[in-house]
Amino acid sequence: MRGRVESNRGTGREFHRSHGDGAEGGRKPHLADRSASWSGGGLPGISVVVPAYNEEQRLEASLVRIWNYLTRRFSAFELIVVDDGSTDATAQVVEEFAAGHPSVALIAYQPNRGKGYAVRTGILRASYELMLFSDADLATPIEEVEALLERIVAGADVAIGSRMVAGSQLKVRQPWYRELAGRSFNRLAQRMATPGIVDTQCGFKLFFGPVARDVFSRMSEDGFGFDIEVLLLALRLGYEVAEVPVEWRHCEGSKVRLLRDSARMFSTLVRVRKRHHAVRSLKNECVRV
Repeated sequence: MRGRVESNRGTGREFHRSHGDGAEGGRKPHLADRSASWSGGGLPGISVVVPAYNEEQRLEASLVRIWNYLTRRFSAFELIVVDDGSTDATAQVVEEFAAGHPSVALIAYQPNRGKGYAVRTGILRASYELMLFSDADLATPIEEVEALLERIVAGADVAIGSRMVAGSQLKVRQPWYRELAGRSFNRLAQRMATPGIVDTQCGFKLFFGPVARDVFSRMSEDGFGFDIEVLLLALRLGYEVAEVPVEWRHCEGSKVRLLRDSARMFSTLVRVRKRHHAVRSLKNECVRV
């Protein structure tokens, strides 16, 4: 099976990377595995994982919006909130919401372990055939999952929201210095770990369930740089990753600290590239324009 990255970077342009058959030589879960359960035309169930750290102020509004959307759109779903060692009332907000809304679950632990740990914990507890993780602030509205879902149904294994491909809508932009730092990091990430992907850090990613389990069971990054490891593994294991333009707005209250976390992100790039070098050596690269 040939893995690839797709991005809508203008009419007629697709960027592909091929990586062979996967680390252990076994058949990877792909479109053929979906056909039987999706043949009736209905959507499979979806698990939505929301990592949360000290989100008591805005989490309830996000949960209401997500739950209402899922109720309208999916016949089966679960909404999993992972409280990543919060010191405020985040867990209480979720418990009170879950008491009046079915299919909502809370995973809580102490101490704070990092966003990557929280997302991995939620994904590996999830049970449905589609798995989405979304930031708690809904910087990308939950309704944008429709665009990602189209790509999964069409055959992609992973569909990631992107703020940097043609068609994306930045309703509220970040401060200029954050945008500059983000673009610089993504250029470096393309060179070192995730060729063809122009926005690795948007917190809105949809996976075919078996692919999510395969990838997240192999990753170990606990911090903000976990997206890099997830996408690097997906590519090297031969999965198809589609980069999809989405609506996005900057929300105040980001937990990322530019100076501190920039150094950590660079360290993550170096570390995951070295850690997973044996998983798949990139080969047969080509770019189609």
